[in-house]
Amino acid sequence: MQKRLLIVSNRLPLTIEKKDYGFESRQSSGGLISAVNAYLNGEGKEVFFERIWAGVPGVSTEDWDMVDSGQSEYHFLPVFPGEQEYEQYYNGFSNSLLWPLFHYFPSFADYDPSFFESYMMVNKAFCRTLCAEIRPGDVIWIHDYHLLPLAGMLREKFPDLTIGLFLHIPFPSYELFRVIPKRWQKALLEGMLGADLIGFHTAEYVAHFLKTVDMSLKTTHDDQYIQWGTRQVQVDAFPVSIDFDLFNGAFDHPGVDSLRQKYQQMKGKKKMIFSVDRLDYTKGIYNRLIAFERFLQRYPEYKGNIVFVLVMVPSRDTIVKYNEKKKMIDEFIGNLNSTIGNISWQPVIYQYDHLDFNELTALYTTCDLALITPLRDGMNLVAKEFVASRKDEKGVLVLSEMAGAAAELKEALLINPNDADELAETIAVALGMSEEEQRCRMRDMRQLVQQYDVNAWAIDFFGELDQIKALQLKFEIKFLDNFARAALIEDYKSSQKRLFLLDYDGTLVSFSKDPSRASPDHDLLQLLETLCSLPGNDVYVISGRDSVTLDKWLGHLPIGLIAEHGAKNRPAGCNWSNEALVESTTWKEKIERIMQHYVFRSPDSFIEKKDFSLAWHYRNADPFLANRRAKDLHDELVEYTVQMPLDVLNGHKVIEVRNKGVNKGLAAMRILDSASYDFILCIGDDQTDEDMFKILAKNPAAYTVKVGHQASFAEYNLYTPFLVFSLLDSITSSQAFENI
Repeated sequence: MQKRLLIVSNRLPLTIEKKDYGFESRQSSGGLISAVNAYLNGEGKEVFFERIWAGVPGVSTEDWDMVDSGQSEYHFLPVFPGEQEYEQYYNGFSNSLLWPLFHYFPSFADYDPSFFESYMMVNKAFCRTLCAEIRPGDVIWIHDYHLLPLAGMLREKFPDLTIGLFLHIPFPSYELFRVIPKRWQKALLEGMLGADLIGFHTAEYVAHFLKTVDMSLKTTHDDQYIQWGTRQVQVDAFPVSIDFDLFNGAFDHPGVDSLRQKYQQMKGKKKMIFSVDRLDYTKGIYNRLIAFERFLQRYPEYKGNIVFVLVMVPSRDTIVKYNEKKKMIDEFIGNLNSTIGNISWQPVIYQYDHLDFNELTALYTTCDLALITPLRDGMNLVAKEFVASRKDEKGVLVLSEMAGAAAELKEALLINPNDADELAETIAVALGMSEEEQRCRMRDMRQLVQQYDVNAWAIDFFGELDQIKALQLKFEIKFLDNFARAALIEDYKSSQKRLFLLDYDGTLVSFSKDPSRASPDHDLLQLLETLCSLPGNDVYVISGRDSVTLDKWLGHLPIGLIAEHGAKNRPAGCNWSNEALVESTTWKEKIERIMQHYVFRSPDSFIEKKDFSLAWHYRNADPFLANRRAKDLHDELVEYTVQMPLDVLNGHKVIEVRNKGVNKGLAAMRILDSASYDFILCIGDDQTDEDMFKILAKNPAAYTVKVGHQASFAEYNLYTPFLVFSLLDSITSSQAFENI
């Protein structure tokens, strides 16, 4: 089924110029518009029947009414924030705080509170404009750091909306992100989590985001899905790419060929280095020039025999830091050309202007070496453009390892952009590289860029967006609302024989940092006593805790107790018995040694020893570190126990090893086999309770309830143990009222 796509970016992809006869508009150039166009003119044509692009047009409302957007494939949806608000949102918060901080320049960040307020106000203006346009079934695709809170704002208005968010710059480590004031952190992260799918360029940025969400919002995730509210939010890496065919095909274009011949004549027998960048302190242009000067000093034979063509594209030149950087670069080039160069040779040919496509491609295909050395870059499409344009399989790419593209273009010569000595030596290596090695490296890189081009990138993103929406629908969380609660109580009242299967931690009581202190309070004990004293009620507390603890806390009540997930059973009024076919627990010594290693590696984690199982708890440990350790421990234990009669359970902040044949589902089956019930209420909060929910899924007498927001095999969800208490209290009150 075809859908409408609403693309949202800071600016509309239009350049609007005032002419004597009115206003003229043309499509802007840039990585985003090129990427989106390539997809929507390819595979996306069959998916989206209408394309709407929302953004700031750069002109007033009155002027916009006179702009003719021509034969564009997009319907443009202009957003008109206040002039001062926009200035503080764009040049302020976006480019004087988020940009430097996310690119690892924290000393450049400006924490002006008015910038943040304007940032939120402009995002609200985007939200209002979009809300007036959105229809059921629309897909929203939000782009970049200017609009991080927007997805959350839209989610509040349209809970079922399909929203994708893609960040085109790096996401920093938690240690950098945490310097942002906490209120701002919360607004940014919660806004991002309003999306269904959040895309980053690299796995490194994904890991940084997950740790940041862990530490700032205390959420749970499994390295791909974040549980947020009632939804699963997917986070993944989608390295943005280019239109390979466009750059590859340009090699033979007459306009490009003509310019290439002109540049080759100018070059003569000299070697040519080429760089093209926006004016930005993150691009490492000044460092690059220092390294080039050092190269000429160390390899004087290249003096007069090499030329460095440096093109710098104007960008944000109203920001002081950018003007300062341009002045430094201008002065350095002037000094270099005057001291090392001569009348017949200038080491650096410098242009501060835009290049058209033919000029750019001709320079890509003329140079011997492309020097792309940003200090930090989300991806850097220039590197991929250079590779795609080299149909002749010649030329060498020297690339900063700090660029996202370095994770893919492994055959480039990767350098640390802060190390001028390394860069100078690498330039020499690149210029001396044989044509055979050039072809070999270039062929591998071209194949990668061709296979995962911009079309594949967008298909990948929208495929994952469809997948997460399907997953959300499949595991749609259905909370036990007042209507369902009333129906449950009516079924309870009309039944004769009733069974209650109740987990303990996280269900009857909230989790405690110290599990030994999670004892039941007076109100809970009184409620359980009342519940099991009512005629026809059988109550079992079925827990992962050991039998000694359950006896100590609940043993005086006339209820059934099941310990260690079903390994031990104590019916009401009876003694404990071992229900599982436990052959041996000799395995515990080796498993404990493995777990102890992870206790050392994850401070504040600990081992709980039970009769038939061992559990490694990491609730109190550093979330990011402990989640990684838990994954490693789980994998190690699964591998170690593969030939043993053991199960490895990945529970709620706990990894547990137990004998096979032990789980809450089998324990519940034994109870069901012993009696017939016409009402069953089963409540639990974590993965161990899913075995019970599965067993009871087809039982018409059963109500199954998951405590928390997580998707589950249970029929219903309740938020907290407090609501479980309230439900059980309502049940006892309803029967007590009937008996009056």
